[in-house]
Amino acid sequence: MTPETPIRIAVIGSGPAGFYAAGHLLKDPSGLIDVDMLERLPTPWGLVRSGVAPDHPKIKSVTRVYEKTAAHPRFRFFGNVTLGEHVSREELLTHYHAIVYATGSPLDRPLGIPGEELHGSHAATEFVGWYNGHPDHTDLEIDLLSAERAVVIGNGNVALDVARMLVLAPKELAPTDTADHALEVLAASRVSEVVIVGRRGPAQAAFTNPELLELGELSEADVVVDPAELERALAIHDADAETDITSRRNVEILRGYAEREPVGHAKRVVLRFLLSPSALLPGEGGRLGAVELVRNELVADADGRLRAKATEERETIDAGLAFRAIGYRGVPLPGVPFDERSGVIPNDGGRVLDPSSGAPLPGEYVVGWIKRGPSGVIGTNKKDAQETVDAILADLDAGKGLLQPESPDAESVEALLRSCQPDLVTYAGWSEIDRHERARGEASGRPRVKLTQIEEMLRIAASESPSEDELAEAKAP
Repeated sequence: MTPETPIRIAVIGSGPAGFYAAGHLLKDPSGLIDVDMLERLPTPWGLVRSGVAPDHPKIKSVTRVYEKTAAHPRFRFFGNVTLGEHVSREELLTHYHAIVYATGSPLDRPLGIPGEELHGSHAATEFVGWYNGHPDHTDLEIDLLSAERAVVIGNGNVALDVARMLVLAPKELAPTDTADHALEVLAASRVSEVVIVGRRGPAQAAFTNPELLELGELSEADVVVDPAELERALAIHDADAETDITSRRNVEILRGYAEREPVGHAKRVVLRFLLSPSALLPGEGGRLGAVELVRNELVADADGRLRAKATEERETIDAGLAFRAIGYRGVPLPGVPFDERSGVIPNDGGRVLDPSSGAPLPGEYVVGWIKRGPSGVIGTNKKDAQETVDAILADLDAGKGLLQPESPDAESVEALLRSCQPDLVTYAGWSEIDRHERARGEASGRPRVKLTQIEEMLRIAASESPSEDELAEAKAP
């Protein structure tokens, strides 16, 4: 390993986990690790760009950290490149000493109940991608004109985001980077009530305190919690929840909402617990018309943990929209081991494991949700990535565990990628997209107006983009 022959590592995916991994690798004191990042979209940042709610700009500011990594002279970005379509795992293994998979958990978990396919039934992932301008979901049809009530199924922050976006006032959305197509539809929405349904109790909800508190600050919506239902859901003692600071604070916040008198806003968000959907029922025209719910009770399992168990009690809520927000799962990557049950790449501390032998596969590593499952916040990925990078550096120091690629030089890698994907987007191309979006937003006092079509992104990325030599000069200290 010399400056002329550095260790070359590919990171697949450009979300927080991928960028934290790249950042940790580039801080190696030897200064002899080069990182190439491959991303299937022309744009980086993953869920920070397409998953964080538009009215949370402070959370999105974390990209400044990633921009510093991207400016490193030993970092390269190759967007609009899909593993398994433009380049194979086997091809990458012949060009890199190691590959780090950072592809996240992009699929929603289905409910598995009758009626889930009805018009008006949506995955929260689709809705979030739609209002954030993700190219995969730009053409999603969300009918907010026919429905007056929406049911959001889930008790995590995504459920709160969906509910909040449905009741935010147009004046609250106007200064955000919500996609233009979504702004128009949300402004015309007739949805006046959103019911958030959790299968367990308030003490077991996965909300973070700031997100739950934020509901109480909505300018045009009351937050409603039935005091009797809340206390009934809290009647079962949960030792784990009582020792968890976040859970205790959530319960305090919810009790505060239960005691609060509604102001009489035109809209409202209702929080309910110990309920699970058992069927989505059709209404007029075959669209979603109602959600059938079963009441649960909390029972302890063999480990003493409380689980939701269905009772015989049922109720039906009229609703024209339903959003499932009950979790995510990973997607198998071509040729890469995958655990279908848990929806992750099998690994030991970030080292990808051979499913047949259980031994680490040389040169293959994993970070983020595709490593541990969809849990934690953005910052959780920093520690997670550090664990994986520590494993890579330990294998490097031990002289084992990494690959000996046939063509590890930077030029051959780029030549391979360009031959497979002529429309490859470099970081210079993304910078053009970024500049274009920010300029569009400036006129209306918004942080940016996003491009939502791949073809338009590619056109902007190719316009007057600086050469790789010019970019290298800009990166040089």
